[in-house]
Amino acid sequence: MKVVAAYLLAILGGNTSPSAEDLKDILGSVGAEADDDKIELLLSQVKGKDITELIAAGREKLALVPAGGGTIVVAALVGGAPAEAKKEEKVEEKEESDDDMGLQSL
Repeated sequence: MKVVAAYLLAILGGNTSPSAEDLKDILGSVGAEADDDKIELLLSQVKGKDITELIAAGREKLALVPAGGGTIVVAALVGGAPAEAKKEEKVEEKEESDDDMGLQSL
C-alpha cells in the first residue's frame, strides 16, 4: 500500500510517469523501506494507463465489496458471534450529586 501511496504522491506532485527511483526517494523521505519487487510490479501494472481511469475502475470494484455488518449476520446465522460483537459488561459508576453543592458538610 505504501508503494501505491508513493506513486499517487508522485502523480499529485506533477510527475506523470514516476520511475522506481522516484518512488524510492519518496518512501525514503519518510523512513519507509522500498521493496523493489513491489515497485516494479506496480509500475508494470500502471504503465501506459491513465491514473483517473485506474481510480474510477477501482471505485467500481470497491462498490461491489460488502462493508460492515456482514460478519455479524453470518455469525448469528451459524450460532456464533465475533469477539467484537460480544456484549461488554457495563461498569456503572456512582455519580456524585451536586444538588447540595457541598452545603451538607457545613
